[in-house]
Parts: sequence; structure tokens; C-alpha cells
Amino acid sequence: MKSLGASLHLGAILQEGGTTFRVWAPRCRGVDVILEGRKPEALTPRDDGVFERLVAGVSAASRYQYRLDGERYRPDPVSRFQPEGVHGPSVVVDPSRFPWTDQGFRGHALTDLVFYELHVGTFTAAGTFEAVIPHLPHLVDLGITAIEIMPVAEFPGSRNWGYDGVHLYAPQSTYGGPRGLRRLVDAAHAHGLSVFLDVVYNHLGPEGNYLGEFGPYFTDRYRTPWGNAINFDGADSEGVRRHFVDNA
Repeated sequence: MKSLGASLHLGAILQEGGTTFRVWAPRCRGVDVILEGRKPEALTPRDDGVFERLVAGVSAASRYQYRLDGERYRPDPVSRFQPEGVHGPSVVVDPSRFPWTDQGFRGHALTDLVFYELHVGTFTAAGTFEAVIPHLPHLVDLGITAIEIMPVAEFPGSRNWGYDGVHLYAPQSTYGGPRGLRRLVDAAHAHGLSVFLDVVYNHLGPEGNYLGEFGPYFTDRYRTPWGNAINFDGADSEGVRRHFVDNA
């Protein structure tokens, strides 16, 4: 398999006139993108395991799935928003639409970091990113300089510890999705707080974990107590490493 280009971006990429859908799926013979209210669009295969197609007229907030080999409907492995949960359709997201106000924030030196580990689902009764915002001044008064947000990659259900996430690029929908997370980060920076994300890169949860249908993401050469080990160093694993590096 040909090596992936270093500058290759995967996912639903907005551009003038439409959206390019690009997915690494070397285990598939064919991939179609299924958009709500439109006919299926066959993606064009490349020699590096990637399938892609520019679909005209597709804008932000459009919902889509991939159809693998003409039969299995799956979310995008690099979906940025899963409003219907881990099994539902993905949503095209335009990151440039958010009105950031934190251009003057410069973070903290390591020696100045005082962390507060924060679980979004239980920190407030509402259990959302935005519900945290009114409490930020209190954390500042305590002497906190950084919040570490426990894992928020899309997981099954509405609240849990977050260590069984399956969509690493999609902030948990029941917490407020990507816009809610952006609002929290922007507000934290306005209060002089750095933000760190706790991420899980050694396994994925069992429910809604479809990566193995797209490519060789997992291996039986290693074991974890929580599920299949990630194939970081086996055959054809370049795309696997890219999945996690690009996420970071």
C-alpha cells in the first residue's frame, strides 16, 4: 500500500462549492457517502487505501454516513459531531464559524500550573460544557490555573467516565458537542485558565467501535484489560498512527 501524504486531511472537509469526503478504508472494496435527502455518491479509491470525492452543494450541518461495500452504514471514523450518538450519522462541521475571543491568551509555564480535574457530566446538574462556565471564577478564586477535562470523545449513553469513547474527533454530544467545548475553552481562557484534555489512545470502547471495518486499527499481538489493542506498529499501520497523531 502506498504511503499516505503528510498533508492529507481526512474527514468531511468544507471548501468552496461543497465538501470533500475522504476516508482511509483499506479493508473496503467500495465506499459511498450517504447524505440525507440526496442520492448515494461513490467515493473514488486511491492507491493508499483512501477513498475520496468532492460533493457539490454540501454545507456545514449536513448529516452523512459511509456505506461500506454496498451494505454497512457507518459513521465517519474522524467525525467531528455525532448528535445521535455513536451509531448515528456524522455531521459536517465548519470550525471557522466559531467566534473565538481568546487571541490574547498565552497559557502558563509548567511551573505555574495548578490543575483541577473536571468531569463534565457530574460537575454540574446539567452535565454540559456550557454549564461549567459560570463556575470558572470560583476555580480561579481557589488558585486553579488549569482545568483538565476528563475524556469527552463520543461514548455510548449520556454520562460516564469517558474511558470507552469511540469517536476521538467528536466531543460528546450530550455534553454539548464541538460548539459547547469551544465555548468552554474560550471562556476558560478569558478567565486566565489553561485547558487540557484527558485522551485515551491505548484502546476504544466496545459499543460503536467500527474502526476495524475500515482498516487494520487493532492487533491481537498485544492485550489490554479494556479491549482490543491499537495496531500502532504492525502491518499497514501508518494510517492508524495518523488517526491518533492528527487527533492530538
